[in-house]
Amino acid sequence: MDFLLLLKALLLGIVEGATEFLPISSTGHLIIIGDLLNFNDEKGKVFEIVIQLGAILAVCWEYRARLTSVASTLHTATSQRFILNLFIAFLPAAVLGLLLHGFIKAHLFSSVTVACALIIGGLVILLVEHFYAPHKTSDVRKTASLNEISPWQALKVGCAQSLAIMPGVSRSGATILGGMIFGLDRKTATEFSFFLAIPVMLAATFYDVYKNFGLFVLEDLGMFAVGFITAFLAALVAIKTLIRYVANHDFKGFAYYRIVLGIIVLVYYW
Repeated sequence: MDFLLLLKALLLGIVEGATEFLPISSTGHLIIIGDLLNFNDEKGKVFEIVIQLGAILAVCWEYRARLTSVASTLHTATSQRFILNLFIAFLPAAVLGLLLHGFIKAHLFSSVTVACALIIGGLVILLVEHFYAPHKTSDVRKTASLNEISPWQALKVGCAQSLAIMPGVSRSGATILGGMIFGLDRKTATEFSFFLAIPVMLAATFYDVYKNFGLFVLEDLGMFAVGFITAFLAALVAIKTLIRYVANHDFKGFAYYRIVLGIIVLVYYW
């Protein structure tokens, strides 16, 4: 196995895991870094499918107690409502993904497109944070628990998430900000984003596997293993860190990061 290829797998696995659940766009980072590393060919695209699965399993592991509890209490109204909300929020992205997946991958997966989306997304975060500030919303009770989310809120969050089919927007960012806009408190919006990632990312992963199955070869197993493990571990750290972070901070820091990175990328390619 080529050592340089393993090194690329290690780096991209860390990037995927570290950025998947932060509002900074993992897909955007993978496209940019893949371009810089010259690892954006067909093999690179298949590799991204594998490391995304590692990040998904990190969520399942971190919230295994909650998932097990829901699975064992499906007969209760609380668990049924939780599953229903996830299904409702999943639908908009699923429908748009099926309709536009091919077009977007063919025409919008470029570093310049990602850079523009990063900058616009950063500005949107700053705008949302401005209007979400506690002194402006103190008279409005926020939904403070996953069990309190209504189906209508779930649908609106799902519509917000569907914007993330555009590379560079950030699935987690769109979901979290959508949740905040539509009445969830910051922590609940973040946790709902984690749980919603499971069906959305699994569906996207299996769809990509189906479309690209012929590109999976045994000789790439070492590269896949390195990327999968590093993505899993990095995602675990990112999830734990973000939950602690949102308890006392807003997302403006991520907004500034997106804007600066987007400008750097545009200048570089210009």
